[in-house]
Amino acid sequence: MNRRKFVLNTSLAGAGLLGAYPILGKNMAKTMKYNSNRPEISKRTFSSDSVEQIIKSVKSEIKDPQLYWIFENCFPNTLDTTVDYELIDGKPDTFIITGDINAMWLRDSTAQVWPYLKLVNSDEKIKNLIKGLINRQAKCVLRDPYANSFYKDLSRVSDHNKDIPAPIPGIHEQKWEVDSLCYVIRLSYNYYKLTGDDSIFDKTWIESSKLIVDTFLTEQRKDLSSPYTFIRKGTAMVDAPVFSGTGRPAKPNGLIFSMFRPSDDATMYPFLIPSNIFASISMTQLSEIFLEKKIDMNYSDKCIKIANEIDDAINKYAIKRHLDYGKIFSYEIDGYGNHLYMDDANVPSLMSLPYLDSKFKNNEIYLNTRKFLLSENNPYFIIGNSAEGQASPHTGKDKIWPMGIILRAMTSNSDKEIVKCIKMLVNTHADTGFMHEAFDKNNPDNYFRSWFAWANTLFGELILKVRDERPHLLQVNYSKIPKPNYKKNR
Repeated sequence: MNRRKFVLNTSLAGAGLLGAYPILGKNMAKTMKYNSNRPEISKRTFSSDSVEQIIKSVKSEIKDPQLYWIFENCFPNTLDTTVDYELIDGKPDTFIITGDINAMWLRDSTAQVWPYLKLVNSDEKIKNLIKGLINRQAKCVLRDPYANSFYKDLSRVSDHNKDIPAPIPGIHEQKWEVDSLCYVIRLSYNYYKLTGDDSIFDKTWIESSKLIVDTFLTEQRKDLSSPYTFIRKGTAMVDAPVFSGTGRPAKPNGLIFSMFRPSDDATMYPFLIPSNIFASISMTQLSEIFLEKKIDMNYSDKCIKIANEIDDAINKYAIKRHLDYGKIFSYEIDGYGNHLYMDDANVPSLMSLPYLDSKFKNNEIYLNTRKFLLSENNPYFIIGNSAEGQASPHTGKDKIWPMGIILRAMTSNSDKEIVKCIKMLVNTHADTGFMHEAFDKNNPDNYFRSWFAWANTLFGELILKVRDERPHLLQVNYSKIPKPNYKKNR
């Protein structure tokens, strides 16, 4: 046995994987054929030589041909299908649709380009793509800080023009979600930290960033007032807050009211804890920019004050002792002492906290929360014949979200758990080579959304994370692992 094979087999054995999972031989990849499902080159909406090089290099590192095929389809999906890039007034401008809905979400667009961010210093096209998205997002925030999704055509009337109040032209939907504005800051901050390029902090960006701060201050609702209401006619209770679009009663405590979750579903209790934790992270980052670039010391102080108020309120009100799991994070609270224990398979979520900030990776309260989230005590942890995973009220009681499985793997410290998650993803794409929004727990062929670019790109991000941190797991033949009985193993 040569040294390379010895090191590989030793690492797999140490992880408890050797013998449990088959390893592909040298020539096995050549015996199976998987044709790419990417659009023809002429029909792709954006191209990057760096991304293409990554796809090629990963091919030699992933030994399961089916896993590589899914990666090849998913990782470039945002670039292949969702980008509208141009120069406007001499500046890059990037509009990125979510996929099968022709609108741009602030949240989704940031998440969709996130895996490409590490290329900004080696690929000028990617750098301009992301710079253009920062420019576009700033304009969107100024258009309406309470909106979650936008059209490129600012004169276009919303498909939801029956909502009350009706969105102004250019707005697809006006669902107030704290995380939408956090994602805008997340992208700007990390782009700047990687590149040192402060040209993004122009007048439009500064105005939009201050508006984000002011909106957060307003939505702390310390006097219980807000200009925001949202009513949608229909039978889906999750489509709008109760009480004429104002939400359930809540007692101000320093947290920010969020009328909707990242799933675009209305919150039950308006203090959405994952989104508030995200807001604390974002306010700290924005404060740093305002201070470091000497943009506005007053707003830098405002940001830190908001972050501190959120942190204090989280520690005081959002952490409770669970009967079985010790101290855990609540998902939502109302300030009166009522708590909702669950999670939603989106980002931000309780599961995804280490993905947003590494400080949570070994945090005792997070680890306790994680045990709860992966138990039958979590009403939205679903176990079926084909998989187990986090769900969302957005898609009902029987649908598992690939995004939830991906985030479970990305936040795991266990080789065994990561292998389990990747196996489930390989086993539930319904022979499409793509991720979906959700699939039936017993029948993956019954799925929602065949074109959901965020989930696709996030899968690519997972594989690259595994390659960087646990490359031996790419030697596993996931297609050959027998499908376990998930219900029986609980």
